[in-house]
Amino acid sequence: MKDLLVIGGASLDILHFAGRIATAAGGAGMYTAAAAHQSGASVTMLAPRPDPVPDPLRPVAARVEWLGPLVQPDQMPHFEIAHYGSGKARLVNALWGAEAVFSPDDLPVDLSTYRLVHIAALRSALRQLQFLLACRERGARCISVGTYARVVEREAENVQSMLEQADLFFMNENEACALFGSSENAYITPGRCLFVTLGEKGVLVVQGGYVTQIRAPQVDELDPTGAGDTFCGATLAGLVRGDHPIIAARKAVAVAAHMISAIGPTALWREVRLGECNDYRVVVNPIQIGRLAEVVRDLKEVKPFDFVGSGLPPVGHPGAQDFFFAATLQQFGFWDTKSDRYRGPLLAPIADGVRKGSDYLWHAYLRCLNLDATCCSPYRQAQLTRKEMLVMFRSDDGTDIMPALDLRLEQARSYGRDMLELDLLPKDLVARANLSRTPLLTFIESLDRIGGYKEDPFRKKTSLLALILSGRPEKFLQLEGDAHIPPIIDYHLMRSCLRIGLVDVVDADLRHALVERHLLTPMDEWAVRQASYDAISRLAALSGKSMAAVDWFLFNSRHRCPEMSIPQCAECPVDPVCNHRKELFQPVLRTPFY
Repeated sequence: MKDLLVIGGASLDILHFAGRIATAAGGAGMYTAAAAHQSGASVTMLAPRPDPVPDPLRPVAARVEWLGPLVQPDQMPHFEIAHYGSGKARLVNALWGAEAVFSPDDLPVDLSTYRLVHIAALRSALRQLQFLLACRERGARCISVGTYARVVEREAENVQSMLEQADLFFMNENEACALFGSSENAYITPGRCLFVTLGEKGVLVVQGGYVTQIRAPQVDELDPTGAGDTFCGATLAGLVRGDHPIIAARKAVAVAAHMISAIGPTALWREVRLGECNDYRVVVNPIQIGRLAEVVRDLKEVKPFDFVGSGLPPVGHPGAQDFFFAATLQQFGFWDTKSDRYRGPLLAPIADGVRKGSDYLWHAYLRCLNLDATCCSPYRQAQLTRKEMLVMFRSDDGTDIMPALDLRLEQARSYGRDMLELDLLPKDLVARANLSRTPLLTFIESLDRIGGYKEDPFRKKTSLLALILSGRPEKFLQLEGDAHIPPIIDYHLMRSCLRIGLVDVVDADLRHALVERHLLTPMDEWAVRQASYDAISRLAALSGKSMAAVDWFLFNSRHRCPEMSIPQCAECPVDPVCNHRKELFQPVLRTPFY
């Protein structure tokens, strides 16, 4: 399977920026292909090929497979572009040259061999649309499209048609304003993803109606030519390797920032990867991870859970898949705050016992399922009312104790609406994954399109659902032999990482906030969660244990190392290698992610 086919060509450009004039390789297809290659993807570019290749284009010709009709070098497109700063630019002159001899007839017969096909900006949107339709006919699995201002102004109807048919779409803020009235109104139908670049303000990732803004790193801008296409190529590289759209875009923003600090595509020829965007205020501790891995490797209690038992549907229950899809997306936020500090976890009576957090939620959903076999269906979740949700979560003593009820209601409705819009039932989504060559990756990427799951770039609830469906005795999700479920990072695992010392908090202010259990900013929380994700990944690999086993073991550490009472270190099997940072606490942030 090949990674990426980029349709759209290279050019030889004259650039005006920062009071100077330069010549460089250019072209939307070239920047996209070069950035994708720089970000680790194997790339084929379909475009007119000059013979011989002019010097400025030799680096890209050496890095990507270049297909397309042969042309003379003087037939290559030439563009003259003036930049005025703050994202303002003007196409001074355009000679499209050999693009006229380039047509859908030049496409490979079978495009199903590519994970993704991208149609870069061409002279007309109609030509792009013709390519899009031909790509579908030739079996393209996933199609991405880019655009530019002139075709948006002149061919809005064709651009809108592509927006409705493409799986992924890339545009800048000016183009979004022309199509939607403003970038804030940017929207794409459920199941598809739109990326809107905002210049120095970063980028919007639009997943159906859900929008995430990613900040751009602050850099000294020299030449912004091709920044949007560079972002596009780096994002596509992330997506073909299985990154969540938000993670792919975060890395791609960093690549684009590096690129604009040099003339033309020069930065994209570097051998070192440009997309690293780690927050070094929290770092993994490889020595401590190694110590724990040695202990974990020999512990018999480090084993997976089969998700059968109290509060869970019995084996063979016809509503089990609906139950787990609807209930797992609610696995977040079982705690309250007071004066912007953590106050305590959910603890209340249900099903003849006092139960905490996750356990309480499973019992609440099972109680509902036993009363109404259809309550967890996508249709019912889409129609759920606040009153119904209150009843579902009400404790046995009649109190309404579930935190963040309105957020939970929105998550349930979003899940139901997206499933209905895509005409999917849980069993359909699982069956499609099982029929694919890579069931786990297909399942995970499918949930990137579904409300309640798609919002989290670290895919905690998605990974948990995959673990449940593959671990149950029914084996709903049938994983390939070498498949590895990603880390399932919730606040219990982050607390374990912090206290055991798998991650070190280098920043004094952040450490103080964790110790004092203050509400954190999203950026502070991200630093802890990213480091914990990396640490747990390494722990599983070094210990030789499955992620299911490592996750269940550390999740159950909450009994020995709880939130509100003194840790019982003597009862903990990892006590000999623990750093005993008992004062540290998990990030306190109200989020539907965990």
